[in-house]
Amino acid sequence: METNGPLPSTMLNTVSSYDALISLLSLHYMSGSRQRTLGGGGQRVLDYLKRMQAENPAFFYSIQGDSEHSAGNVFWADASSRMNYNYFGDTVIFDTMYRISRFRVPFATFTGVNHHGQPVLFGCAILLNESESSFVWLFQTWLHAMSGRCPVSITTDPDRLIQLAVTQVLPETRLRFNKWIIYRETQEKLAHIYQSHPAFEIEFQKCIDEMETVEEFESCWESLLGRYYLMDNEWLQSMYNARQQWVPVYLRDTFFGELSAAEGSAGVNPFFDGFVTAATTLQMLIKQYEKAVNSWHEKEIKADSDTVNIIPVLKTPSPMEKQAANIYTRRIFMKFQEELVETLANPATKIEESGTITIYRVAKFGEDLKAHTVRFNAFEMKASCSCQIHILAVFKAKNVLTLPSQYVMKRWTRNAKSGIMVDGHALDVPTNSQESLMVRYSNLRQEAIKFVEEGAKSIHVYNVAMDALQEASKKVAALKSQANGSTQTGNLANGGNRELAASDETAPYQSTAEKEKRIRELTAELETTNRRCEVYRANLLSVLKDMEEEKLKLSVKVQNARLSLKE
Repeated sequence: METNGPLPSTMLNTVSSYDALISLLSLHYMSGSRQRTLGGGGQRVLDYLKRMQAENPAFFYSIQGDSEHSAGNVFWADASSRMNYNYFGDTVIFDTMYRISRFRVPFATFTGVNHHGQPVLFGCAILLNESESSFVWLFQTWLHAMSGRCPVSITTDPDRLIQLAVTQVLPETRLRFNKWIIYRETQEKLAHIYQSHPAFEIEFQKCIDEMETVEEFESCWESLLGRYYLMDNEWLQSMYNARQQWVPVYLRDTFFGELSAAEGSAGVNPFFDGFVTAATTLQMLIKQYEKAVNSWHEKEIKADSDTVNIIPVLKTPSPMEKQAANIYTRRIFMKFQEELVETLANPATKIEESGTITIYRVAKFGEDLKAHTVRFNAFEMKASCSCQIHILAVFKAKNVLTLPSQYVMKRWTRNAKSGIMVDGHALDVPTNSQESLMVRYSNLRQEAIKFVEEGAKSIHVYNVAMDALQEASKKVAALKSQANGSTQTGNLANGGNRELAASDETAPYQSTAEKEKRIRELTAELETTNRRCEVYRANLLSVLKDMEEEKLKLSVKVQNARLSLKE
């Protein structure tokens, strides 16, 4: 499992030796138009954003420029995106794949990964203008919508304009370039090598993805370029100069939210994959956006249900495995289980001991040449390894029966959405009357989820829970009707330079406005809860149906067995 670590000053974003790589890639992006207009579908998008904010003040949108009819960039993030960032905003992917895939809509996204390992949305943008100042505006606006909290890491396209904007707006966030794009560009620029030497691609990717130490990578890289006479290749030299921003072995001290090395190679943002394509027009965008949001919401509900209702099959007698099964979500536990079982083939041998520090040698059976050194501090219950993948083997050797607390990242647990998360830790939430809209949203959401999980455990409890929800819905509707008769609040739509105007949580709430907001939040939460209940009900009915079928099959077998005995 990955853990967060301090960011060395040498690893912070800089404009330095990798400028050559950025410049080369930027030429590819600049081949298309850098200035677009919203066109006929623009008003539909703007109307949608206004309507969504009117329905829920936690919906944020902003348009660059002083007029909604100008050719400025557009950014928006709904309440769920903003809340998800509180829990999973430690690592972010800024995706502008439309630029090299020739999309009809310049659609860019901020995404992350949730506690089930699923993609989660942090905001969307339509980029009509791709200047440096526009990207700076976009990152500043996005950061404001996310309450000003910078992520630990961000993965972007290797484009100079984006890199400059990240450096300016997120100076302490670790910047990583999208490895998939670099692979794609390498294949184009070295087409003659790929064609004449089919083995080069396999060796090249192995050098990047499978080397476990910096020394191994450096040696492999030099050997690879020497074998194919590429020592003077300008493209490969620029890639090497930028190695600390894209080669995995240099990025292991930073959290990127990936569960396997292969995930770091993904080139298409999976959140909108299949929903927004090169054929999607601006008129179709909002509909496809909502389809994607609803689809992933349903998948998260299904993953929540599986985590609660499916008991994992343990593969070892280890108390640590049982502990992990109880605290992690189902998918994360299965990944942890794979790593735990792998330790059986990676014995740890003590080679040195000094006070509370013990040094171990860890290697697979028959692979002594690829041994790794792991240091274990008995006082701190902490292990460190250059590759960060053999710590469990040392825990096993030291008879550490359960995972030390510092190795359990809350963002991967079943309770990831309880409290506000910062770098894997929960913050105390305010309880006074001035607590923010986002905190109230979080509290209501968590209580609703707990209610749904308990209500889905049996048909009887489900019926009771559904009756309670319907009663609550009536009370909320009555309160809403009462509030509608009172004085209406002022217009909350963005105005002027709107990036700081939408949903300003620092402004004091008037009593009527507060009441209306709560009504909208409760109504939205009830609708979500009702959808969850329907999913759970369908799952429960499916399980009961399967049980009845198995019971029938067993009855038939018993009857046949009795007949056989009589004969």
